[in-house]
Amino acid sequence: MRIAWITDPHLNHCSLPAWERLIASVRGCSVEGVLITGDISEGEDVAFQLLRLADAIDRPLYFVLGNHDYYHSSIERTRIEITHAVTKHPLLHYLRNDSVIELSPSVGLIGEDGWGDATEGDFEGSSVRLNDFQLIDDFHLDHCSTWKEKLRLLGKDAAQRLDNKLDEACARYPSVLIATHVPPFRDACWYEGHTTDDHWAPFFVCGQTGRSLLNAAKQYSNATLQVLCGHTHHGGVATLTPNLTVTTGPATYGAPTVTGVILIGENIRLELP
Repeated sequence: MRIAWITDPHLNHCSLPAWERLIASVRGCSVEGVLITGDISEGEDVAFQLLRLADAIDRPLYFVLGNHDYYHSSIERTRIEITHAVTKHPLLHYLRNDSVIELSPSVGLIGEDGWGDATEGDFEGSSVRLNDFQLIDDFHLDHCSTWKEKLRLLGKDAAQRLDNKLDEACARYPSVLIATHVPPFRDACWYEGHTTDDHWAPFFVCGQTGRSLLNAAKQYSNATLQVLCGHTHHGGVATLTPNLTVTTGPATYGAPTVTGVILIGENIRLELP
């Protein structure tokens, strides 16, 4: 089985020729499915873009959402709209709402959105303030004194949901593919060939999902965990333990492309350009 991996396509920045090139590149990979690790578009446009993609690709489309997908809306409202869109198209699979999906007798797929959860780095000392705080209702409609706790709770929710899925997946499959948007470790948070510092880590690392992954890798030492993520728009590979690897995919605004091809058989193999 071959699955095309795409991360951070930001389709709201995409011209028609760029869209057509993306679809052609997916078809050219001769894949049986597509996996998107977030930042598909923004707000009310996300459901439209997912339905449009599913129609154009005509293959199962597995996805998680990224922070940009909630812009000009709220987290709850967007997730409700996406859940409704999934019910309208049999090829759409929002991994946050799904349990383990079998890709082969040896490989299971799970996913969670994740969030930069302010558990890594120096939130108070950082001068970084993402557009999230101005463009997502959950933040800009509330006082900035609440932001850190909101981020922590979003990360906690993702980690707790992932814990349950990891237990099920690792008990059933020797190889587990995990899709998320935000890098779960500093080691996987890449920018121009380097990993993050204390100023950016609070917003670009979901530390609580990282701890969930490390616990699962230790508890299920015979299972191999392969994590795919995005968010930073820069690529890199981090090996956290002998059985836990995180690959972060690069992206360019206005030029979405296939990040890599996932080969699914008895195990998981990732082909990158």
